[in-house]
Amino acid sequence: MSVPMLDLKVLFKSQEAEIRAAMDRVLESQNFINGPEVDAFEAEVAAFLEASVVCVGCSNGSAALVLALMALGVGPGDEVVVPTYSFFSTASSVVLVGATPVWVDVEPGSCNIDPEQLADKLSDRTRAVIPVHLFGRAADLGAIQAVLERAGRADQVVIVEDAAQALSARFEGRRACTIGALSTISFFPSKNLGAFGDAGMVVSTDPKLAETVRVLSRHGARVKYFHDLVGLNSRLDALQAAILRVKLVQLDAWSEARRVNAARYRALFAEAGLEAWVTMPVDDGSGGRFFHIYNQFNLRAVRRDALEAHLSAAGIGTAVYYPRPLHVQACFEAHGGKWGDHPVSEDASQTSLAIPIFPGLTEDQQVEVVEAVKTFYVG
Repeated sequence: MSVPMLDLKVLFKSQEAEIRAAMDRVLESQNFINGPEVDAFEAEVAAFLEASVVCVGCSNGSAALVLALMALGVGPGDEVVVPTYSFFSTASSVVLVGATPVWVDVEPGSCNIDPEQLADKLSDRTRAVIPVHLFGRAADLGAIQAVLERAGRADQVVIVEDAAQALSARFEGRRACTIGALSTISFFPSKNLGAFGDAGMVVSTDPKLAETVRVLSRHGARVKYFHDLVGLNSRLDALQAAILRVKLVQLDAWSEARRVNAARYRALFAEAGLEAWVTMPVDDGSGGRFFHIYNQFNLRAVRRDALEAHLSAAGIGTAVYYPRPLHVQACFEAHGGKWGDHPVSEDASQTSLAIPIFPGLTEDQQVEVVEAVKTFYVG
């Protein structure tokens, strides 16, 4: 049985009529950039987040990070603390505004930024820290805030939540994107709330910061052709907003489906006796501090590359997040990273393997995945 890494057709078929109607509504209006659909989507995401926040749609999740840092005035001479194990834009956004990324290793279990190592990375030049809610599990924002307070820097260092993979995740009961002063979301098609192309969003608990983001996303102009700031062309496409409005209604149900699939994987892997070769992602349960929504179900696997090849030959989709940590990417050579500096991130890059977890994944497909893993290790 072939099992895709992600089957977007399943989700589309479940909402096809509503999505086509939303697209037709935009086509009939001929209003394609910003406008009523974007306004409505921003308001609906704010309501979904269950907090007093302002949402600003933009072109993609990577641009959202750049806009957030620009709104804070981060630039040359400043430092921003980032985890070494994340998608590229977590760090590239820092470099693009002229600041310096400061690397921090991640926790062995969650692969999120390690708060215990954060204190040693703070300096007088630190302007922000970007915790990534990796794979759908929130970073320990409470511990990060405590570190900043002990260092006497809580008022100077801004927490920017990178929630590209974690819309609908929770930390201590609160939705991701509602704790840091600024947060960023990606609606790339593979995300748990995915558009039909690129789309993103910046969320802020501070209306003034949100307004600065909005102006920056429109070439720095509040009024067309009159520019107060040097900004970007990073507006949200109305077609994408209309599609995302339809899909947002189902997001919590889809997140719960991912959690059900995750629990089934845990049971199936335990039944197969594969604990010696495969480590499950950490999860402290529905009543714990971290409500994991599994944008990815990321295993830590012995002989990862060989297992990946074996599963591919069996028709089972997988993905490696991420094969090279940020501190040893060639383009960041000037920022002082080398192999051996951050061992947890480096180990994760060599052992992590994501397997299918999408809503609509069937129990039979999950059994097929686990049996293929068992065949590789046990025969």
